[in-house]
Amino acid sequence: MISLSIQNELAARARQRFMRQKERRRQAGVTLVEVLIVVAIMAMLAGGVAVFALPKFKEAQVSTAKTSAQVLRRAIQDWQRVNNEITCPSESELVQGKHLDSSSNADDPWGMPWKFVCTDDDVFVQSTGPDKKDGTADDISVPQVRTNDEG
Repeated sequence: MISLSIQNELAARARQRFMRQKERRRQAGVTLVEVLIVVAIMAMLAGGVAVFALPKFKEAQVSTAKTSAQVLRRAIQDWQRVNNEITCPSESELVQGKHLDSSSNADDPWGMPWKFVCTDDDVFVQSTGPDKKDGTADDISVPQVRTNDEG
């Protein structure tokens, strides 16, 4: 038979082992508060990125629109020289004449079609801009259209 002191010692060890396992299980989980803190920190980081990235994205759209308009204007001028015309071609005529790549995007960065205006002495490529309304301050034109106010 096992003596009483050995039994007590074995029971004490078992209790200690049980308490250690219980403590480990308690520490192994993540509390709801900890999860909410992490989510809040991630939301603040995402908000900060949006505050700084969104204006840069809008600037990039305007820059892309101006560059695309310049490319389209050159393509129209080339088409006019080759065909000895002063009228504006359609985009399909520019593609057929190999003045414009068939895979190029036919719309401005805001999804609106480009507007071509050909006069006797110049070619204008215009976009309605970010607000998609014609005749507003954010319209893009290459070359820049002069108004009567500008002199």
